Amino acid sequence: MSKATTQQATEQFESMFVAPARNFGALNLDYTEKLVAAQFDAVRALADMGLVQARGWLEVRDADSLKSVVESQQKASQDVGERLRGDAEKIMSLSQEYVQKSQKLAEDGIKAATTAAK
Repeated sequence: MSKATTQQATEQFESMFVAPARNFGALNLDYTEKLVAAQFDAVRALADMGLVQARGWLEVRDADSLKSVVESQQKASQDVGERLRGDAEKIMSLSQEYVQKSQKLAEDGIKAATTAAK
């Protein structure tokens, strides 16, 4: 096998297999990083909300402070619901972006393979 043929085979292997695999790996890593960051943010926010509520219960001394804590608890429940809804939308958006980019990579790979086959 000549050096030029070896070089051409190496370039075809790179363009048909290695580069698409690298691109897909980078896409997966990026998606995983964003997903984990979103989950950590959600857990941190929910933990902070829970700790605030727990501290509130420690301050109950009379009927007025009990009423205040119960009202705060209701507000916190609404906030948690809104937070969870927002987090779900964020994750769905990330997933949709991932699917679109995956499809684009697959289409590009098919085009490259078709071009190389000709």
